[in-house]
Amino acid sequence: MSANWIEVCAADEIDEEDVIRFDHEGRTFAVYRSPDDEYFATDGLCTHEHIHLADGLVMDDIIECPKHNGRFNYKTGQAKGAPVCVNLKTYPVKVEAGSVFIALA
Repeated sequence: MSANWIEVCAADEIDEEDVIRFDHEGRTFAVYRSPDDEYFATDGLCTHEHIHLADGLVMDDIIECPKHNGRFNYKTGQAKGAPVCVNLKTYPVKVEAGSVFIALA
């Protein structure tokens, strides 16, 4: 099955070590920019309380949910301890011609 690449935003719309929310066809995604100018994407809702992760704090490869401080590694989706225990799904990301795209299978 080939990937369906969806344009999210211009690369410079995401600040370094930050996250934005992206909604597409009834789904919410979070798209991150690391301090190394790499881009990553995960599901956009916390697996614990379904709160928008784009409202959370990003630091050191971690997104922290704004409600109960659940933490995930945004590069791998790995849950980093209570209260979250279910990993986030991650998505391939590419940057072309100054735009960020995520791949939906």
